[in-house]
Amino acid sequence: MDAAEVLGRLRGLADPARLEGMARYGIGGAETLGVTVAELRGLARELGRSHALAAGLWASGVHEARILASLVEEPAAVDERQLDEWAAAFDSWDVCDQVCQNLVRHTPFAWDRALAWSDRPETFVKRAGFAVMAGLAVADERADDERFEPFLRAVAERADDDRPLVRKGASWALRQIGKRSRGLHLRAVETAQELRSGGRGARWVGADALRELQRRTPR
Repeated sequence: MDAAEVLGRLRGLADPARLEGMARYGIGGAETLGVTVAELRGLARELGRSHALAAGLWASGVHEARILASLVEEPAAVDERQLDEWAAAFDSWDVCDQVCQNLVRHTPFAWDRALAWSDRPETFVKRAGFAVMAGLAVADERADDERFEPFLRAVAERADDDRPLVRKGASWALRQIGKRSRGLHLRAVETAQELRSGGRGARWVGADALRELQRRTPR
């Protein structure tokens, strides 16, 4: 199917009654249909991977179509320019997080984009940087502890942000890094404790991360 046909499928799955609940959680964009992520994943399994289809779905601007684009895109087919263009167009935290977890963390550019985006001023781009860090901490089992040191420094330097979406992303990254190993758990706790003596945003991140890190110590 081409993008127009898939958009037709999405409109068939849409339930406008869901839109009010989605909006309460800050979910939605310029055009939102009311399709669940579970339905999107089911459709993505049916469609398979396609770089061309992903481009068409993303270009539509439809909220759910953009999430679906991240599910059908071919990680090996994207480049840094495309990732930056998609990140610049994020208009909702769920599109941001879904694209980062479904696609960005599986590309060769994930580590670089995580650091570059976390230093950007735009709300959703900065959150995306932290979201990719969290995703890599979960998914990249081959990475050694030292590779996460730049991420810990980035959180320490960039977490002092009063925007809830950004600081929640920073805490997410710090908590996931701390779950990887006993050594990283110690470093994450140290970073969280340092943040508690910083600005208001940094203090929030430090306290939020410590609540979970102090309950769980990796074996």
